Amino acid sequence: VIPFCVWKYYSNSSKFGEKDVMYDTYSWYHHSLDDTTLVKSLPETFAGSAEFREKNMPKAQHERQEIQTIMNKVRNQMQKPKYNHPILIKGNVLMHAHLSRMTDSLSEEYKEDLNYMLSRANSLVDAMISVCKHQEALKTALNCIQFGQYVTQACWTKDSTLMQLPHFTEKELKHALDGKKNTTKTIDKYITVPDEEKRGLKDMSPEKKEDVLKCCKLIPDISVESKIFVDDDEDDKVYEGDLMTVQVKITRNNLEDGEEAGLVHAPHFPFPKQEAWWIILGTKQGKIISIEKIANPKKEFTHDIKFLAPGQGTYNFDLHVLSNAYIGIDKKDEVEITTLDASALPEYKVHPDDAELDDEPTLFEEMLNANIEEDSDSDDDDDSDDDDDEKEEGIKELSAAERKKIELQKRRKAAAGNDSDSDDDSSVEEVYAD
Repeated sequence: VIPFCVWKYYSNSSKFGEKDVMYDTYSWYHHSLDDTTLVKSLPETFAGSAEFREKNMPKAQHERQEIQTIMNKVRNQMQKPKYNHPILIKGNVLMHAHLSRMTDSLSEEYKEDLNYMLSRANSLVDAMISVCKHQEALKTALNCIQFGQYVTQACWTKDSTLMQLPHFTEKELKHALDGKKNTTKTIDKYITVPDEEKRGLKDMSPEKKEDVLKCCKLIPDISVESKIFVDDDEDDKVYEGDLMTVQVKITRNNLEDGEEAGLVHAPHFPFPKQEAWWIILGTKQGKIISIEKIANPKKEFTHDIKFLAPGQGTYNFDLHVLSNAYIGIDKKDEVEITTLDASALPEYKVHPDDAELDDEPTLFEEMLNANIEEDSDSDDDDDSDDDDDEKEEGIKELSAAERKKIELQKRRKAAAGNDSDSDDDSSVEEVYAD
């Protein structure tokens, strides 16, 4: 049993990549997402995730009939399907039932299937965004983030952002949007209006009014600031090739000092979700420079975006700060960067003391030299021992003739000081005769 369990575990784990998303899902997203992908097509892309293929395959005829019934109710909200596969059709219909807040018409079995899809929504939407990052598709990444907001709030593209407020129906919405001079038709404006001036609360009970007012204080009201600098530089100038930093500061104006953000207000999303922000820096041409998800709950926090400064000139970048859960409170700012010619920098001169340090051996070199000296000493000892052995062996092996030859050589050296060559020759001959 244990070997089978181990095999089962590793065979299943080999199918999953980052964020516990299946590799087949990443492959599907790479195939489906490009620079032209619209928000309305994302429910179908989401429904094609490999995680849902087994669960969303209709197994009986009555399931197909139920899917067709639900489709007839949400058809006006759906984009024309690109694929006619039963798994994609079922998942697409279930997602539109959630986005249109028509889940009451679903059977218990389909509600369970929908909840399973929503339980994987956070990680799968993040996987979509990571694919967009790989493709450097800024517009599609923004659409994927917006799709995640819609899924969290159970709203769709044509819905008013005020539908995120509790107890708001078409009746309250109509009263809140009434009036040509009404400037609070979006959620970001509505939450900043004094409580006594908020529209749409006239026919609500005191309890419901209190819920709406609490929600308005919970929805983030943020301000965004940015600054540009180069680490360890005394001035604020940026030169070509510098590792520059765009620092983004986000302040939650709806929080008191020391207070932290909690869970997102999302009554139609069946799972808890922590408030987070997507911070994106992109070019005017729609390319992504940096995209990160920050889940810092503090009232104020900063995020640094580091990249190499481009060539000499002035550049304008788009800075996007988007919520991972709320619709209509995103911020967009423009960042202007002026880079100077690197040749204008003063020539860097090395201090003499620093130059001397370069000549000193490093710790590694000292250890290496010490080992070499030890090896050379041991080699010398071995050589001297070998020489001694050779000498000893040579003395032992001298024959009588060799000894006589050595003696003759010694006598020739002794006679080197004599002027008479003949005497030397005779003496040599005499010695040799002996």
